[in-house]
Amino acid sequence: MAEIEFFDVKSKKKFKTSSFRIEEKKGRFFAVTKSPSGSYECWRVISKDQAAKVK
Repeated sequence: MAEIEFFDVKSKKKFKTSSFRIEEKKGRFFAVTKSPSGSYECWRVISKDQAAKVK
C-alpha cells in the first residue's frame, strides 16, 4: 500500500502511515487509520481514483 499523510486533530500533528482501510460514505471515500497518540481513529478524504488504486 502507498503511504498517506493524516492529520491528528487532537494532538495537532501530521503523521504518515501505510496501514489504513478505505471506507465509503454517501459516495465519498475516506482513508481511516488508528491515531498514534490515542485510542481513536483519524479520517482523511481521498478521491475515487485514489481509493480504486489502493483497493
